[in-house]
Amino acid sequence: VQLQASGGGVVQPGGSLRLSCAFSGMFFRVNSMGWYRQAPGNQRELVATITNGERTNYADSVKGRFAISRDNAKRIMYLQMKESKTEDTGIYYCYMQSGGSDYWGQGTQVTVSS
Repeated sequence: VQLQASGGGVVQPGGSLRLSCAFSGMFFRVNSMGWYRQAPGNQRELVATITNGERTNYADSVKGRFAISRDNAKRIMYLQMKESKTEDTGIYYCYMQSGGSDYWGQGTQVTVSS
């Protein structure tokens, strides 16, 4: 199983950015997928998840601003970021939980700065 995150970059406060996570390989039923992020000096924290039943969950800090979605046919998961804040800066990692195992992408850097 491979996950490839992309779409990171520099965005101004209040701006939008869409992250993508392409997943490939052979895997069992996907239980959940999601995004974590890690800011310098901080622990990795959960941003958003989406279950196999398309149920979504968000960290309080991003509720109403971020939206997670998944296109199973294309095997891509997205994280739409809106109304970005400087505290959204960090490396964003996508993950998949399948068959009792966790798989991680390599991370994509997001910097929110004027």
